[in-house]
Amino acid sequence: MALTLRTLDDTSAPAWDAFVDAHPLGTFFHRSTWAKVIERAFGHRTHYVFTEQDGAITGVLPLARVKTLLFGDSLISVPFCVHGGPLSIDAESRQALEAHATQLLTKTGASAVEFRFRDPVESDWIERGDLYVIFRKPIEADHDRNMKAIPRKQRAMVRKGIQNGLTSVVGQDVRTLHAIYAESVRNLGTPVFSRRYFEILLEAFRDCADVVTIMDGETPIAAVQNFYYRDEVLPYYGGGAFAARQRAGNDFMYWEVMRRAADRGCRLFDFGRSKIGTGAYSFKHNWGFEPAPLHYRFKLAEGASIPDHNPLNPKYRLFIAAWKRLPIPVANLLGPPIVRGLG
Repeated sequence: MALTLRTLDDTSAPAWDAFVDAHPLGTFFHRSTWAKVIERAFGHRTHYVFTEQDGAITGVLPLARVKTLLFGDSLISVPFCVHGGPLSIDAESRQALEAHATQLLTKTGASAVEFRFRDPVESDWIERGDLYVIFRKPIEADHDRNMKAIPRKQRAMVRKGIQNGLTSVVGQDVRTLHAIYAESVRNLGTPVFSRRYFEILLEAFRDCADVVTIMDGETPIAAVQNFYYRDEVLPYYGGGAFAARQRAGNDFMYWEVMRRAADRGCRLFDFGRSKIGTGAYSFKHNWGFEPAPLHYRFKLAEGASIPDHNPLNPKYRLFIAAWKRLPIPVANLLGPPIVRGLG
């Protein structure tokens, strides 16, 4: 039978997710639930489509349009996610999904289509691989072996957190997470997400998400929202208060995430993406994780250039410096409308 293209809906979502789960390159960011998360949290229109042949899905394209006055107009697979990109079982399906995205580029008047791949792919689209890397590393069931796999200096920081009497609590405490995260990203000069976004994520992924909070006595000093997919743990949104630096709270936090994840059967720790040349890059590398390039590919409208909305872009230097000086309540008010354009 001929290949057909269909739009994701509630009835096809289970088949979509089953296809992602069965595909060797399927990831957490390919899950159909992200469509509703992006629509609810940011108001962006999604264009999730799949190819089908003889009643079976042969490819999926999780795509959303991110259009704001400040940051332009792009079609991204997948915004607010480390990777995603079309996923297929054959060249015909891949080409059909690419063609559909190209048609949407023309139809919507967007400036670019961005496919975010974790793994190398066959494509003649423009690639920019010099900006982001991802850090992933196997972990074991044995806590001692995982501890010894951490390089000596970083391992000493984890042990310092243990000696300081820090403890961890796992649950759904979004309010504490957001308060700590907001302070952390303000200090970096980055606009913060709304607390509602974190609540939507926990609601949407209730089967595979939690929050690990680090306590110094009765005081929370660090927190991170984690996702679990297959045998992987993905600590995704996290940060530490000022006190976390003195108390080794951040190092202890990621150790606790690793320890708890190992106990639930996870065998791979995904530290997420970082920009080359940043403090986050150095922190993850110091944990013994080796960076691997992410493969982001672009199809551009005529006359358009690759979007460059990252804090290393020199044109944002003054903005970042000014943002660091904002009172946290002001930053929390202004941040969400801005960050929705930084998908």
